[in-house]
Amino acid sequence: MNKPLAAALRPEKLEDVCGQQHLLNKDAVFRRAIENGAIQNMIFYGPSGVGKTTVASIIARMADKKLFKLNGTQSSTADIKEIIAQVNTLGAENGILLYLDEIQYLNKKQQQSLLEVLEDGSVTLIASTTENPYFAIFNAILSRSTIFEFKPLQPADIREGITKAVNRYNSENSENILLTEKAADVLAFGCGGDMRKAFNALELLIAAAGFTDGEKVIDEVMAKQVSQRSANRFDNAGDEHYNLLSALQKSVRGSDENAALHYLARLLDGDGMLPAIRRILVMACEDIGLAYPQAISAVKACCDIALQVGMPEARIPLADAVILLATAPKSNSGESAIDAATAVVRRGGFGDVPSHLKDGANPTNKGGYKYPHAFPNHWVKQQYLPSEIKDHIYYSYGENRTEQAAKAYWEKIKK
Repeated sequence: MNKPLAAALRPEKLEDVCGQQHLLNKDAVFRRAIENGAIQNMIFYGPSGVGKTTVASIIARMADKKLFKLNGTQSSTADIKEIIAQVNTLGAENGILLYLDEIQYLNKKQQQSLLEVLEDGSVTLIASTTENPYFAIFNAILSRSTIFEFKPLQPADIREGITKAVNRYNSENSENILLTEKAADVLAFGCGGDMRKAFNALELLIAAAGFTDGEKVIDEVMAKQVSQRSANRFDNAGDEHYNLLSALQKSVRGSDENAALHYLARLLDGDGMLPAIRRILVMACEDIGLAYPQAISAVKACCDIALQVGMPEARIPLADAVILLATAPKSNSGESAIDAATAVVRRGGFGDVPSHLKDGANPTNKGGYKYPHAFPNHWVKQQYLPSEIKDHIYYSYGENRTEQAAKAYWEKIKK
């Protein structure tokens, strides 16, 4: 077989596609629209290996339009213009369907070159992307398209897909490949929801399988050798990178230490220790902050240890840090306070620094700076903010015990 297994055994009908039932079940609006011929400009968004290209190819075959295919990693503006030049020709009398894979790699000018033909309907666009389309695709393209999200496949979907693939492979190649139940489970759980990854592993296993009683047997041991560490989706520059970091912080903020450990483990398993450390340090200040100030120094120490010892030992101090933050009391009063102050400054709330606070002010002059340490409880009433904004309040004490204790202390002193 010259083509890769994933391409050679690609489903040819919507009912043969595994997973994506939120789009493909018989009652889904997406499927009903496609089957009724209502093919409009669409953008398929989701991770690799979940069926975007397969579904787009099936739709293209169902459409009564001339089909062109481009890949954003290789295409130029000239390629796009060459396709547009086919509009209204004899071979494209019913219009053109352009399948554009990896559209995020086209620059703004290349994407803009499609606008006129998308607007008048002479070209119908089906584009796919692994990046968030709201960041990666020009707004004018988005406004002319409907976005459909493709989700990672579940192990049951992968198992169904590879089982069908083995049966079809045997039928088309007159072979007798036996994929054991346990081997199928290993592949299904070991590919991170990526059917293409499962097919690539299966193709390698078919080539390596030995004969037993006239059958080529793929067993659990073989499957494990090609599935090691493949279940974790991670891309240091892609959406999943930020999704995991976001999930880590939101789990800590929500005081769910188990979920936080889960996302930390996925980051570390995907060589994301440095991004995890940066986010952990931010969390200590942003989400715990003044509710438990000692957590900041403790977490900094854990992160320093992790950097010094490296992986795999670094997982231990980082787990300590994440558990400490998740189980600590929470306060974002510091972040809220600096954001409020910044907002006033950006609205022009400056004002001159009070003269008694300026460098070189003479504290002996009448009305000059009063040195707080010279007064009882190291505090004396005087104006610090510029006169124009002297009554602004940015910081509100959090409801946690630490900040409330500080509030009570200063209320007593400042009476």
